Amino acid sequence: MRNLRIIIVNTVITAANAGDVAQRAQAARAQALREGLQEAGYDILASLPADMYLPDQIAQLQPDMIIIDAESDARDVLEHIVVATRDERRPIVLFTESEDEQSMEQAMRAGVSAYIVAGLKADRIKPVLNVALARFKQEQKLLTELSDTKHKLAERKVIERAKGLLMARHRLTEDQAYQKLRNMAMNKNLKLAEIAQRILDVEDLLG
Repeated sequence: MRNLRIIIVNTVITAANAGDVAQRAQAARAQALREGLQEAGYDILASLPADMYLPDQIAQLQPDMIIIDAESDARDVLEHIVVATRDERRPIVLFTESEDEQSMEQAMRAGVSAYIVAGLKADRIKPVLNVALARFKQEQKLLTELSDTKHKLAERKVIERAKGLLMARHRLTEDQAYQKLRNMAMNKNLKLAEIAQRILDVEDLLG
C-alpha cells in the first residue's frame, strides 16, 4: 500500500517579512509539520500558498489529503480550498492556534475533517491524520448512501407514473402494467426505470 500523498497549504514566508516574530513562529510551525509528516512516513508532494493558483495545483498533484497550517483565522485559505476541492472532495486537516468557535464552525462547514488547535506536535500528527481520514471516508459513505437512496426514490416515482399510464391507457391491473413494463425493459435490454422514463417522454411528446 502506497504512502498517503499530502500537500501542505500555508502562509508564504518571504524575505521581506521573515524577520517578524509571528512569521518566524509560522516558519517554525511549518518546519515542525514537515518533519512530523516525514517521520510518520507520509509523501509530501508540495508546500503551497493559498492563492488563486491553488485549485489548478491540486488538480495537477492529485493529493490524498490536504493539510492547512494557519496561525490564526484561516477564512481566506478555506475559500481557496473549497474552490479547489469542489468537484473532487478530499480529507482536509487544519492545524491552527485559533480557538474561535465561529472560525471552527466555518471550517467544518467548508469541509474540514479535523480542526486541531495548538496540536502541532510530531507524535500527534499520524493519529490525527488517521482519524481525519477515517471520518472523511465515513462521511463520503453516508453521502453516497444518501445519493443512492434519493436516486432509487426518483426511479420508483418514474416507474409508478409509467405504470399508472399503462393502467389507464390499456385498462390493465397494477400487476399487469408492471409485468408489461418488465417485458418491455427485457426486450429493449434496459433497466425498468429507463423504459418507464421513455414511456413518459413519449407521452409528453404526444400530449
